[in-house]
Amino acid sequence: MFLKILIANRGEIALRVIRACRELGIKSVAVYSEADAGSMHLKLADEQVCIGPAISTKSYLNIENIMKAAKETGADAVHPGYGYLAEKQEFAIECEKNGIVFIGPTPANLSLAGDKIAAKRIMAEAGVPVIPASPGSIDTIEEAKEFCKDIGYPVMVKASGGGGGRGIKVCRDEETLIEDFPMAKIEGRTAFGNDEVYIERFITEPRHIEFQVLADKFGNTTHLGERECTIQRRYQKLIEESPSPALTPELRKEMGAAAVKAARAVDYFNAGTVEFLLDKSGKFYFMEVNSRIQVEHPVTELTTGIDLVKEQIRLSSGEKLGYTFDDINLRGWAMECRINAEDPDRNFLPSPGTVKDYHPPAGFGVRLDTHLYQGYELPIYYDSLIAKLISYNLTREGTIQVMKRALEEFKIEPLKTTIPLYLKVMDDPFFREGQFDTGFIEKFLPEEDDDDDYDDDDEDE
Repeated sequence: MFLKILIANRGEIALRVIRACRELGIKSVAVYSEADAGSMHLKLADEQVCIGPAISTKSYLNIENIMKAAKETGADAVHPGYGYLAEKQEFAIECEKNGIVFIGPTPANLSLAGDKIAAKRIMAEAGVPVIPASPGSIDTIEEAKEFCKDIGYPVMVKASGGGGGRGIKVCRDEETLIEDFPMAKIEGRTAFGNDEVYIERFITEPRHIEFQVLADKFGNTTHLGERECTIQRRYQKLIEESPSPALTPELRKEMGAAAVKAARAVDYFNAGTVEFLLDKSGKFYFMEVNSRIQVEHPVTELTTGIDLVKEQIRLSSGEKLGYTFDDINLRGWAMECRINAEDPDRNFLPSPGTVKDYHPPAGFGVRLDTHLYQGYELPIYYDSLIAKLISYNLTREGTIQVMKRALEEFKIEPLKTTIPLYLKVMDDPFFREGQFDTGFIEKFLPEEDDDDDYDDDDEDE
């Protein structure tokens, strides 16, 4: 087992990893930017190292500074959390070069996760259902028009290296294709340094279902059940739950087997997520493999009793997985609301500032993952996610009631947050019945926020 782990991240996920390290008896090193000098994760870590100014490219994305901090503190492993460097192949390779274990997938896994065209091809060859799509990148609008005549509209034009909703365009006819195709290429080049795009059929009114997978270095792979991630805005997940109200036991078994097959097809290692779209007829299609711990991992932890961060650390230290899905006693229902410092009534305008009045919810069935405290000054430089509120109960209805009560208790003043939006959702009869698709949230949003897209990746933080 490791003696010291550096956490190459900030906010609630840094705290989450530090706590796992403490319970495992492992020393932790927190890194921080100058803007995060007052962050909570510094108070819990055994050591703290400033890695640069506020701008992420000069701190949390600065591989050289992070590696220097790891070597100077004697860390024998690095946990990247999610976002930032978590899926950067070059970071994993740099760790390897310096004799430091990267707690996560292999560089090969990370490379494939960033190449959605190659991933879909491998899945199709492995017998995992995939959405009908172009066999490779499409370079010109002429090629795009020709392909769309064969596949039929609506379609999605998607950046090959994309994530977080960037470089994705829904085209319902040739006119919008001509307009949006070059925009997708520009967005892909700007955001990911890669302007390759591919086209796939657009699934109308889908649900977004993902399966948590774990794999060790000895060829053992399992899944830990599914997460329902359908409630989202502009490709960003807002509310997640486990299990999904849309799956029958038979469909859960079939999708779980497909998730394991997908992971094995790419020799996946450590924790990851296999993502699917589920259409109205009950057919499911592979979307991608997310090669990191997910923001929504707590809902799986509550329904399985398995600490996923500890499992990441354990597997990276060379231990065997030691169990299969059949050994897990799934119990109850868990739900997560991502609390963002944004104003839903003003098109989700960011709301940074100082937390002057802070009252976190508590009580039976409530878990709160956050780095907030009274007097904390929220920096303007980073992602707006400030807390993850998770509820648990034996039934879905009970879980919704716990969540509603916890949301009502949660005070973060004077910041504007997404809490009022979630209270509306909890009272919605269709949500309570589990009847929704990826366009569900639109009815709660201002008219100008009208997007009928589905999430392709989290790009959190």
